[in-house]
Amino acid sequence: MTTSVDRAAFRSRLEDRSRAAVLTPLCLDPLTARLCESMGFEAGYISGGALGYQLAVSEALLTVTELAGTARAIVRRSALPIIIDGGVGFGDAVHATRMVWEFEASGAAGVELEDQVVPKRVSHHRGVEHLIPIDEMVAKVRFAAEARRDPDFLLIARTGAVHNESLDAAVERVNAYAEAGADLVMLFPDRPEDWAGLAERVQAPLVAMVSLDYRPPAPWAELGVRMVIDPFTGQVAAFDAVRAAYAGQLDGSGSGRTLKEWMSVYRELPGLAGLDALYDIERATTEPGT
Repeated sequence: MTTSVDRAAFRSRLEDRSRAAVLTPLCLDPLTARLCESMGFEAGYISGGALGYQLAVSEALLTVTELAGTARAIVRRSALPIIIDGGVGFGDAVHATRMVWEFEASGAAGVELEDQVVPKRVSHHRGVEHLIPIDEMVAKVRFAAEARRDPDFLLIARTGAVHNESLDAAVERVNAYAEAGADLVMLFPDRPEDWAGLAERVQAPLVAMVSLDYRPPAPWAELGVRMVIDPFTGQVAAFDAVRAAYAGQLDGSGSGRTLKEWMSVYRELPGLAGLDALYDIERATTEPGT
C-alpha cells in the first residue's frame, strides 16, 4: 500500500528535473497496474472517463466511493503510485474535501481536479464543456489542499480554458489554482508549438494528458512537463484486441493465435497476479511435513 514515504519519494521523482517526464498509463485494475509496474512504468492513472466506459455508464455518473474502491484494490496489490481522476470533485468545495479524504485513505498518490460545472455533464464525452468561474475553482482547490493529512498527496488542477476561452485565460486560471495549493497543473494547448515556453508562464510543474505515442519522455522534460498521463490507450488497445479475437472465433476464422500461443500468455498470469506467495502459504500449511 502507498504510504507517506512512498508519496514523498514520488513527489521527489517528479521534482527531479534532471530526469525524463513520468509516463503514466491507464490502470483500471490491479493486474494491469502490476503489469505496468513490472515493465518499468513509474505511475498509473485511474481515468474517470475510462472507468465510466468500463462500467457502461459515464464518468458523470461515477461516485467517489467507486473511484476510491478502484484505487484501493489497485494499491492493495501494487506499489505503483496511482493518480485518480477526481473530475469536478463531486460537488462544491465541501464535496471536494470529502473526495480528498477518501482518495488519500485509499492509498492513492494524488488526485486530479478540473474546472467544469457540477454536476459533470455526460456530454463532456462529445466535447461539450462548461467551465465554472475561476474563483469557484480556486475555492475548491484551496479546501482540497487543506483537506490533505499527508502534504505529499498530490493535487493536480486541470483547466479546459484553452478550448473554451483562450491559452492566456488557461494560464491565468492554472496560476490561480497553483497559488491556491495545486502541486501540478494541466492545460491542453491546441497546437504543439504552444508548449514552447509554457513552463515559464505557469507557477507549477506541468502535466500533459495525451497518448504516450505523441512524443518520447525526454522532449517532454525539455518542455518543462513532469508527468504525461495517457488516459485511453490501454482501454482502446484491450477493447480492439478482444473484439478482433472474439469476432474471428465467432465467424470461424479464428483469433489469429494458436491454442498453444494463448496458453503461453495465460500461464504468465499467476506470476503476474502474485500467486506465488499464496502458493508458498499453502505449501507451508497444507503439505505433509510442513
